[in-house]
Amino acid sequence: MDKLHITGGTRLNGEVTISGAKNAALPILCASLLTADTVTLHNVPALNDIGTTLRLLKQLGVQSDHSKDGIVHLDASQVTSLEAPYELVKTMRASILVLGPLLTRFGEARVSLPGGCAIGQRPVDQHIKGLEAMGADIKIEHGFVVAKATRLKGTAIRTDMVTVTGTENLMMAAVLAEGRTTLENAAREPEIVDLAELLNKMGARIQGHGTDQIIIDGVERLHGASHQVVADRIEAGTFLCAVGATGGEIMLRQAAPHTMGAVISKLEEAGLTIECGDDWIRGSMSKRPRATGFRTREYPGFPTDMQAQLMALNTIADGTAVIVENIFENRYMHVQELGRMGAQIDIDGHTAVVTGVPQLSGATVMATDLRASASLVIAGLAAFGETTVERIYHLDRGYERMEEKLRSIGAQITRLQEAA
Repeated sequence: MDKLHITGGTRLNGEVTISGAKNAALPILCASLLTADTVTLHNVPALNDIGTTLRLLKQLGVQSDHSKDGIVHLDASQVTSLEAPYELVKTMRASILVLGPLLTRFGEARVSLPGGCAIGQRPVDQHIKGLEAMGADIKIEHGFVVAKATRLKGTAIRTDMVTVTGTENLMMAAVLAEGRTTLENAAREPEIVDLAELLNKMGARIQGHGTDQIIIDGVERLHGASHQVVADRIEAGTFLCAVGATGGEIMLRQAAPHTMGAVISKLEEAGLTIECGDDWIRGSMSKRPRATGFRTREYPGFPTDMQAQLMALNTIADGTAVIVENIFENRYMHVQELGRMGAQIDIDGHTAVVTGVPQLSGATVMATDLRASASLVIAGLAAFGETTVERIYHLDRGYERMEEKLRSIGAQITRLQEAA
């Protein structure tokens, strides 16, 4: 398995181009199943999760190509299978997003229960509850969600909790359903908005996306469209945390600062100087960070996907920060690894108390999930000495060429490839 070797203590200075958002691209790729026409996507990042999704779509009969410039053409005119097998689904929870499109367009689907990062249960019961309310007959058989419906019927659906993938799945199912579907307690994330904008380009009739009530009037069919995936707000936030930890100045190009209000606010509280334009962010840091507490919340609150990175920044901050993780019950696995580098973090249930130390020391650490990987990279960049981050296949699921982008702004970071 590949590793990252980091020599810390170098200030970061320069420009980074932000990639398309993984969490927007995955449902958008699955939306290609809703039409027999070609869907063309721009700004699709080259990530392991994207590759897994394209392999899953190929298994279903979708023809696709992903060019080096981030353009993907998808043709689902010849879908030959309605089953998403365990071998492809087990590594990525977002695979459940083929369920709604397959069911609403073809009347049936057989999708393996998903896997992904081990950060919490993240059950799919809300997806099933919503589809059943629309008239689907659903059974769990031998580890598969088996769903059938003649034609889904629009209805009012209120999920028991705010669920991003649940909102996406139900929204895609509703676009070809008969009548009006109202999603109450809907997720408001920018990635939901991006998916809805693509669907509307394809002929869907969706309104209210970006609020907690989304209204979808079903149509008979969708057509092809071209769409640019929104910039990755989590990647942008990660690079801002990195410059906050090391000092220096960074310019982020092709960013989407309008999606990052909570993150930018907290980073300014930590001491970064941040300027924003329509599609760029400049961040600079010339002093020790200030301890900054926060609670993770559904959008527009502080994102759980940035918790580990801001925690890493807090490990070297002046003062004590209290962090509360409200989204996932098992998302502090990076704490033990940060402790190996000298961080002082106490955990009590969902609460982490981080007492900043003047400096971390390099160590060999192990990534346990996607965002934990990023936090260890940030810690390594700020630490004295050398750090090796193992199991970076997690990192490759969600960050496009991260070590190359960091090297371009002065980081001493190298990927070490182990022989098989």
